Amino acid sequence: MNWLKSIGEAFYNAWVPEKRYLAYLSGLRMTLLISLFAVILGILIGILIAVTRVSSRHTKSPVVKFLNKLAVLYVTVIRGTPMIVQILIIYNLIFTSPNTNPVIVGAVCCGINSGAYVAEIIRAGIESIPIGQMEAGRSLGMPYRMTMTTIILPQAIRNILPALGNEFISLIKETSVISIIAVNDLTKMAGYVGSRTWDVIPPYVIAALFYLAMTLGLSKALSMVEHRMEKGTRK
Repeated sequence: MNWLKSIGEAFYNAWVPEKRYLAYLSGLRMTLLISLFAVILGILIGILIAVTRVSSRHTKSPVVKFLNKLAVLYVTVIRGTPMIVQILIIYNLIFTSPNTNPVIVGAVCCGINSGAYVAEIIRAGIESIPIGQMEAGRSLGMPYRMTMTTIILPQAIRNILPALGNEFISLIKETSVISIIAVNDLTKMAGYVGSRTWDVIPPYVIAALFYLAMTLGLSKALSMVEHRMEKGTRK
């Protein structure tokens, strides 16, 4: 039983003395803020990239064709390189001031990464809408942009909402790598507690439990949303 007692003492030291639980809560708040702003930025970038790529197939405009090439390059580079390398490049390229808000740093870095994946999700959602929907809107005299924003995108977003929810869940876990640029997220604060107790395992286990609780909670909420959407569709 001595080993069980020592484990209990290790977790106690990682949580209670010096109010160390406040460090985890502070890191949790930072992680949630960064994840929220990053997913909003990712959705905005994703919509822009997806619409650009789809629109390039229905126009001969050289500007749109050029933007499509940039969009393809962006998606290819972001999806083909590690997120931690992207964060280091973006941070050292853009955020050189020591007074930069850490939430902005984390949100921009993670949002740019998430945007490439969201773009492919939204593009797939747009392409899942029957072509007749677009033709019906155009036959009513609606311009392409209006048809896309008022008819196609709302239906596409509804279809891909579960996939976007899964991307948000994945993004929460992936934000843990931003601790490498000294952003005080949950992972960074767990490391800080470990440096105070000289035992890093309990703090990181506690951080892992926080991540697990967040992802399980969001997964449950996502399942409820999907269930309600299915009921609404049946009606």
